[in-house]
Amino acid sequence: MLNSLFRSKHRYATLRPRESEATRAIPGGLWTKCEGCGQIIYNKELKKNLMVCVRCGFHFRVSAPERVCQLIDEGTFEELIDQTVFYNVLEFPNYDERIERAQEETGLDCAVLSGIGLLDGHRVVLVCMDFGFIGATMGSMEGERIALAVEAAVERRLPLIIVSTSGGARMHEGMLSLMQMAKTSAVLSRLHDESLLYISVLTSPTYGGVSASFGWLGDIIIAEPRAAIGFAGRRTIEQTGERLPEGFQTAEFMLEHGLIDMIVERKSLKQTLSKLLDLHLVEREDSALEREGAENSEGPILGQLDDAAASSEATAVESQSNAALQEVDLGADTATERGVADGQ
Repeated sequence: MLNSLFRSKHRYATLRPRESEATRAIPGGLWTKCEGCGQIIYNKELKKNLMVCVRCGFHFRVSAPERVCQLIDEGTFEELIDQTVFYNVLEFPNYDERIERAQEETGLDCAVLSGIGLLDGHRVVLVCMDFGFIGATMGSMEGERIALAVEAAVERRLPLIIVSTSGGARMHEGMLSLMQMAKTSAVLSRLHDESLLYISVLTSPTYGGVSASFGWLGDIIIAEPRAAIGFAGRRTIEQTGERLPEGFQTAEFMLEHGLIDMIVERKSLKQTLSKLLDLHLVEREDSALEREGAENSEGPILGQLDDAAASSEATAVESQSNAALQEVDLGADTATERGVADGQ
């Protein structure tokens, strides 16, 4: 006890950070927290894995241009150019400013990006929705863009692939937004009448008017793992006193109850779509070019062989004719000699 009272105390030096180190800003945008497992993921690693968590497999949302890059062969995508422009028909307050801000943030003029390109050599019409554009809600411009893409598929007789994500109808356009369900469904009936393939890919989230119209009208319906799919949200339904089962409105629940055909991870989506196109006899353009090139390359050779065969055949006929003439001449000479002998 006494020794502890008289023991010398340790002296510590206080280190202060330099002014430059104290004010140094940490760069942002390097890490992302996974919504599935809560882990911090390096953004470069996340982008390399197609915006899918490498630890739990959670599928992050991707923009429409990123989706095009994931599915379409490099350098083959041609955006469908149309004359659709935004117009605030109902003069909804601040709607114009909201649209302008969304256009600046996403680089798109609406929530739908459509075009024609090669998917593993198959020429298809691809439509992608961008949730970053006001939640990819359905407005008049979005409905028109989808309808024009379907008409392009009918006109060029190409398969149609729509990658959907949406929060539902756009409240800023009222009834006009709801009419897009009927519009897109009606134009898709033309695609069905022409016996053309339509593949619907549902990503998280897909709700409201999209799930109630073209989202569920595909000949084949694919969903990403754990995608939230439904019409009204879970909380909205539970407010009515309804008790919902576990996993309700997820892709796995939909598959179990037969509402979708398959669940495909993002890294396998392009390969799966390519196999489905092969299964439905959608020709690869590279195969057609190779076959055309082979026919062109074999054409002269086959022609030379035909000419050679014809020449040899003509030679054989000529030789047979000459032999027959020789036999006739020999027969005549023999008859003449016999007549001379008999005369003598």
